[in-house]
Amino acid sequence: MKPIQRALISVSDKTGILEFATELQKSGVEILSTGGTADLLRKGGVPVIQVSDYTGFPEMMDGRIKTLHPRVHGGILARRDVPEHVKAMEDHGIRPIDLVVINLYPFEQTVAQKDCSLETAIENIDIGGPAMVRSAAKNSKDVVVVVNPAEYNLVLLEIKAGAVTLETRRRLCRDAFAHTARYDSLIAAYLTGKWQEESGFPPLFNQPFEKMQELRYGENPHQSAALYKESSPLPSEIVSAQQLQGKELSFNNFIDLNAAWELVKEFDQGAVAIIKHTNPCGVAQGEDQLKTFIVAREVDPVSAFGGILGFNRPVTAETAEEIAKNFVEAVVAPGFDPGALKLFATKKNVRLMQMPTMGSSADTEKFDLKRIGGGLLIQSQDSLTYVEDQLKVVSEKKPDDREMEDMKFAWIVAKHVKSNAIVYAKDREILGIGAGQMSRVDSARLAVEKACKPLQGAVMASDAFFPFRDSIDEAAKNGVTSIISPGGSIRDEEVLRAANEHNIAMVFTGIRHFKH
Repeated sequence: MKPIQRALISVSDKTGILEFATELQKSGVEILSTGGTADLLRKGGVPVIQVSDYTGFPEMMDGRIKTLHPRVHGGILARRDVPEHVKAMEDHGIRPIDLVVINLYPFEQTVAQKDCSLETAIENIDIGGPAMVRSAAKNSKDVVVVVNPAEYNLVLLEIKAGAVTLETRRRLCRDAFAHTARYDSLIAAYLTGKWQEESGFPPLFNQPFEKMQELRYGENPHQSAALYKESSPLPSEIVSAQQLQGKELSFNNFIDLNAAWELVKEFDQGAVAIIKHTNPCGVAQGEDQLKTFIVAREVDPVSAFGGILGFNRPVTAETAEEIAKNFVEAVVAPGFDPGALKLFATKKNVRLMQMPTMGSSADTEKFDLKRIGGGLLIQSQDSLTYVEDQLKVVSEKKPDDREMEDMKFAWIVAKHVKSNAIVYAKDREILGIGAGQMSRVDSARLAVEKACKPLQGAVMASDAFFPFRDSIDEAAKNGVTSIISPGGSIRDEEVLRAANEHNIAMVFTGIRHFKH
């Protein structure tokens, strides 16, 4: 590979660029530059040639036109092994550019500002930068392209060793195209949000994700896995959590942590959730955190062993002491008291995940993605739990205040249980959960079998309508006094008749919460 003789440097993120350019200059590399980058390098003592001086064409239109010129792109795109390309450069006074160091206008950071206008966003769409990056990447055999400051040291080492290797050039080429693809997808996603069609779903779906870390393995040891984050994750989303201690998180840990966090942040009052294989096996609500945790754990203490814990209040020292009595995989919460951290320090394998903020379940409208063979299913998130003034009492018996509050609590939990989902609750405590059965009545029976206490006076929540009266009969047999469900079955009359026969209050939400 030929040595680097000439570089073009134009960066928005100026991290390390002066040091990098200084070392290039020491290695005999001539530097072309533009605007603020050129000013920075000159002030730092690095000689530079202004691109406008090299092209003989001034920057214009507020900097929109500066590098879009044949003497720039010809120097980048020309193949050094093609005589016609070499002759064209000689005929037109085009000098070869061997290194292109570019990062783009800060579009992502600009649109993240709350007061960003559409006009400002559009002015921060880079045109010349992506063009030069793509040109250099296309011609990576002859041109080295660098878009990430983290690569400066390696590139310098190889330049000083004589030449940048083909392996490095190929990797940087790949990264450059990924960089411009991500940049364009950010712009497309932003404009889709601004000029959203009625359906809300664009004809082409572009969503940039950036790798955060590789994981030990996937759902099973023979599967590889990695964690990626969206371009702008909310501080209330699980990828924003800070790991305070514990072993490396696994693929399954992340899924269960997300399930625990999404459930507890639904509640305004203090709440605890214990998750096992994405399903809650214990949930309770109350401001006495220690008592609430014990209640949640005792719903199903066998399943709680080795589970994932979610809290929507900072974990106290006394709660930590109780947690430490049994094996748990991880705990996610908006904070941990100093005493709790001290106690958990003796359990070094327990992962502690601290969330920056509670947020809410509907901070912003986002897509929910599910991969299928050869395609992708996209839907809006299930951010609606119920609408207070749309709760409809359809039975002869009317629920009292306690029953209504328990039904709302059970309904929220049912939203987070795999379908078919049945939840029994009383006094804002879950008593039994039936999850993921192929028939609804089987979920109802399973929840009875799993119940930690008698169900006399309890409420029942069903994530979807009852296709038959059998689940109502099962609930009545076990002492349930109120039932909440979406309604909407062709057999609603039969189901309601069963509720009235058993003197059970029945409330329809009009909202279904399937979770597949």
